[in-house]
Amino acid sequence: MAKVYYVGDWAVMLGPCFAETPFNYSFKGTDVFNYGKWLKEALEADGDHEVVSVPTWEFYRNPPGRYEEILAEFDVLIFSDVEIKNFQLDPTFFDRSKFGTEPLTFPDRVRLTVEAIEQGTHALFLGGWLSFNGEMGKGGWGRSQLARALPVECLREEDLVESTEGFRMHSCVESHAALQGTDLESSPPILGYNRTIAKPDAQVLATWEGSSDPALVVSTYGSGRVAAYTSDPAPHWGCNFVYWQGYARFWQQLVAWLLSGD
Repeated sequence: MAKVYYVGDWAVMLGPCFAETPFNYSFKGTDVFNYGKWLKEALEADGDHEVVSVPTWEFYRNPPGRYEEILAEFDVLIFSDVEIKNFQLDPTFFDRSKFGTEPLTFPDRVRLTVEAIEQGTHALFLGGWLSFNGEMGKGGWGRSQLARALPVECLREEDLVESTEGFRMHSCVESHAALQGTDLESSPPILGYNRTIAKPDAQVLATWEGSSDPALVVSTYGSGRVAAYTSDPAPHWGCNFVYWQGYARFWQQLVAWLLSGD
């Protein structure tokens, strides 16, 4: 059974917030949402994949050495709405009690990720406000060495393309193993995506209808296979997508293609 480490698509809601006086603001309630549950359930439905879904804050707090263990244990990495700061920073950098006691350095999780893919771990990069370049450049993937492993090039400006009318995927290939049994033309309107540019050595399997913007791109990096789906596997962009009849098949086939590089 293939093991998948899925980072992102969790959120915490605080509130509602009540302003009872000019000096008294009270939050009434806390909720945790796992928006990644649809993708996790889709991949585990065929019995071929075991998915560990973690919030970005848990990934960020991995202590030194833990991420190396994760990379050695898992076959596929998934990153969705994970801005680059989660790779580049460590909580201890903000612990003032550590300042001046010894040099503060930690293993570079960007380097570790890129090296793991190069050595045969496979990766799936998914879209969102904090993916690729993202909202106001907050994603930052293209500004880091993570760009080496991506099958697409990130824009230098905000890359969000959104519409309440939605966008549909259009297949660019007659057949490909990653889309076997998947009818992209029947997929529902997607409410947004990240505009990217496919790398010359990558294969664009689908575009967003009415444009040349890639929707699904696959490639290799070293011994690893990589794929980019430039929208979100979860709400809000994917609020229609998660209820599509072909949703589970889409992800199962895409990850099966990644793993077939073993």
